Amino acid sequence: MTIRKIHKNVPPACLRVLRVTLSLAGVCILLAFATITTPAIAAGNKTLVFCSEGSPAGFDPGQHTTSTDFDASSNAVYNELVEFRRGTLDIEPALATSWDVSADQRSYTFHLRRGVKFQTTAWFTPTRDFNADDVLFTFNRMLDPEDPFRKAYPSSFPYFSDLGFDKNLLRIERVDDYTVRFQLKLPDVVFVRNLAMNFASILSAQYAAQLHTAHREADINQLPVGTGPFVFRSYQKDALIRYDGNPTYWRPADVKLAHLIFAITPDPAVRVQKFQSGECQVSVFPRPADLEIVKRNSGLSVVSGVGFNVGFVAYNTQHGPLGNTDVRRALDMAIDKPSIIKAVFAGNAAVAHNPMPPAQWSYNNQLKDAPFDPEKAKALLAKAGFPNGFELSLWAMPVQRPYNPNAQLMAQLVQQDWANIGVRAKIVSYEWGEYNRRAKQGGEHDAILYGWSGDNGDPDNWLGTLLGCDAVHGSNLSKWCDPEFNALIVKARSTSDVQERSKLYEQAQVIFKEEVPYTPIAHSIVSLPASKRVKGLVFSPLGSHRFDGVSID
Repeated sequence: MTIRKIHKNVPPACLRVLRVTLSLAGVCILLAFATITTPAIAAGNKTLVFCSEGSPAGFDPGQHTTSTDFDASSNAVYNELVEFRRGTLDIEPALATSWDVSADQRSYTFHLRRGVKFQTTAWFTPTRDFNADDVLFTFNRMLDPEDPFRKAYPSSFPYFSDLGFDKNLLRIERVDDYTVRFQLKLPDVVFVRNLAMNFASILSAQYAAQLHTAHREADINQLPVGTGPFVFRSYQKDALIRYDGNPTYWRPADVKLAHLIFAITPDPAVRVQKFQSGECQVSVFPRPADLEIVKRNSGLSVVSGVGFNVGFVAYNTQHGPLGNTDVRRALDMAIDKPSIIKAVFAGNAAVAHNPMPPAQWSYNNQLKDAPFDPEKAKALLAKAGFPNGFELSLWAMPVQRPYNPNAQLMAQLVQQDWANIGVRAKIVSYEWGEYNRRAKQGGEHDAILYGWSGDNGDPDNWLGTLLGCDAVHGSNLSKWCDPEFNALIVKARSTSDVQERSKLYEQAQVIFKEEVPYTPIAHSIVSLPASKRVKGLVFSPLGSHRFDGVSID
């Protein structure tokens, strides 16, 4: 078998772009700081407060899918085998120093970094360094439904399934203490880039064994232990998450803060007040009007970039009328996108036509929207057997997202547009973690406002993860499984030629446009307000917020 060696100096990604909820039901974890003595680190006693938008649904990255979850877990506490260099979509080594890929793209061998220590916390003290056992535990619990740790408490791994890993990953082999090999059933040229995503964060097998012995397996989602730059200390739902800088981090120069605090602040008006008063030094998702306030303050700055994202309204094709293509086309044609861009984004967005942003390679720029035409939409409904329209639920997010600064307002505008063609929408919302759980696992929605920020710079992240058959019980909120579309995606994953992959993805977008499983609405411009005291903050094309390498004066 021919092996192609990939060294530490990984080639840049084909794409360079700009920018792109622990809702433990009823649980509040407050841990005494006195139980931990943190050694002095280079950061001195510097504390940075980040005004975040919502409570995470948990701290085990494998169990969750949103950037709110990942900011609080993987971006702070954990590392992956490989990662994206801050501010880019370039892959670089992390817990793996290098990797080999077989010529048939079905065998991936990772050589692991030595001397990496897991964090010491009030609930766990490691007695060995990171090694291959931790990689095997992390992925085998997602792969094997009979894994003892997984069977001990209810858990699911949506991203792992969305990517088809549960079907395509044949086995993970421990070659030696510092070498692991992933064997796939089918070729997957996106495999390494997918392992750089947050869901693939590496957990401690030793910590998991301790929890299993104590019959406290669910604590892995509540009391995290990783190898990352920050050590989780305490959490108060809907209020605060506290971290300390990791004194044993394997990249010590990247730990420039002694303390990091997430001040959970769902209300954007309160966030901007906290930010202006100095209660937090970095804030997320400002409203357009708030940006002008920030820009007038000489002590504040705004980091902005064209959003590598898409906001959309998805139609649950398994629910009644929405399984009819003409009904979906009618709903699509009735939405006045420019008016939504003006009212919701104050113009800080571009109208979306396709299920990926224009900056993504393989974007099919030949495709255009059907014209905004309420009368033709009515005719399509009549043709489909609904001359008097029908009723449906329209779910709207309770929090701001990078692709939608005001989902409630957007829902009202869509509701009005659909009322003009006789479709009566009832707006529904839930707490962010519950919203995701009900939509992805239960599929309770009819239509739902959602969106996506790119995770890895590959077209498969938009088309496979959001629209593929493997993701129907996860991030595919349309619950749409089209055999022809899916065959194109599967073929593209196994093709190494970029031009051939582009052709396949372009064909898949044509099917998307004909079938309308969801209506793309906007690609937003994303802004991140920060105090000028904050240094080293880098705008991420992945919609995430990382504080490794960040300091404060």
